[in-house]
Amino acid sequence: MWYQNVLKPALFRLNPELAHDLAYSAGRILSNYDGACDLVSRITQSCESKKGVELWGLHFPNRVGLAAGFDKNGHLPPIVAALGFGFTEIGSITAMASDGNPKPRMFRLPGDKALVNRMGLNNDGARVICDRLVAQTRFKIPLGINIAKTHNPAIMGDRAVEDYSIAFREAVRVANYITVNISCPNTEEGKTFEEPDTLNTLLKALSQEPRDRGCRRVPVLVKLSADLSEGALIELLAVCEKFSIDGYVAVNTSSSRAYLHNSSDSEVASIGRGGLSGAPLLQRACTTIERIKSFTDGKKPVIGVGGITCIEDAITMRKAGADLIQIYTGLVYNGPMFASNLARALD
Repeated sequence: MWYQNVLKPALFRLNPELAHDLAYSAGRILSNYDGACDLVSRITQSCESKKGVELWGLHFPNRVGLAAGFDKNGHLPPIVAALGFGFTEIGSITAMASDGNPKPRMFRLPGDKALVNRMGLNNDGARVICDRLVAQTRFKIPLGINIAKTHNPAIMGDRAVEDYSIAFREAVRVANYITVNISCPNTEEGKTFEEPDTLNTLLKALSQEPRDRGCRRVPVLVKLSADLSEGALIELLAVCEKFSIDGYVAVNTSSSRAYLHNSSDSEVASIGRGGLSGAPLLQRACTTIERIKSFTDGKKPVIGVGGITCIEDAITMRKAGADLIQIYTGLVYNGPMFASNLARALD
């Protein structure tokens, strides 16, 4: 209750990106001290499922992960584990560093428990981030790395494929799994490889990249848009399956505002473009998960993300077929105990 009654009202008086930066800075400090992380872990009573979850040859302590977008630069894995998450996904990281879009670029829609962001893939660059992660030795949970195309509309065609490949090579050095982000509504171009032909070109190139590390092969997942029609989704899945993609992340943020019900038209219009996340995406995410499971005969694991703001939402997504779930916006609205509460409920 302390978060809802004290900290959240204070944070929500601040610009959303400033509030995020303050939380991120606190997480970076805590991550540097084992004692601090141990204390946080005791407070949250971090949950390990009775049996854990085994996927892709990895052991996940529980089914709840931190979605890409929160820890873009790879500073937070120790505190993320202490907060009760069963895995974390870094990024999106890109071949070249980027400052992202001009501010303001993150907005709240409290009536819908939603966020809109057009951050623009701001990150330190794949080499710097992966060097940072390689230097860390305290990973207690699986580490995913989400890769995307550098936020530069001039990088197109073959250059865009090579751009992804550079990020992929860096990620293979440290990732337990890699997520290929083929859509990003918060960038200038909005889409990158959401057409079957361009996706085929990208996955063909990535399939030729070495991804063995030690005695295991790093699994590769594809993150899909929330805005795909059923037909478009099936076309992309057919391409992915041709390259034996190991799993899927569903869904990314949405460019549409059709899912909003409790925010005023003027409020939405004042924000402008960007990727919508939060409660309004739950049904869309669940529908996409069901279609993926149907198309793959249930053989490919799916990480469900989008719209989880309470325990019932997490259960709904699991029933739709999600093997693991991720949260970000729900963490903003529910506070740091949310992950451990979800993990215990799903257990």
